[in-house]
Amino acid sequence: MSKKGYWIGRVEVTNPDAYKNYVAKNAAAFSKYGARFLVRGGEFEMAEGGGAKSRNVVIEFPDYASAMACWKSPEYQDAIAARKGAALVDLMVIDGYDGPQPA
Repeated sequence: MSKKGYWIGRVEVTNPDAYKNYVAKNAAAFSKYGARFLVRGGEFEMAEGGGAKSRNVVIEFPDYASAMACWKSPEYQDAIAARKGAALVDLMVIDGYDGPQPA
């Protein structure tokens, strides 16, 4: 079984009405690449560090290759175009970890 891939995003929505277009468009890419939301907004407290944005997202993919393919896909690039001017986004695509855990 391969390690999963993830998107970790921090988002500041600047135009909620326009952002709805992005949300409507990203569903096609997420469905195609097996995305599953683990965190989608919700209450949070910035426990350490700075630069918090008001919305946080963690999306799980079957593997890192799927996570990257989704981000590069024409479907998601179309969603990014719809998001322009509607949000400030920091997004990381990262390989999961399946090694030893603390005892």
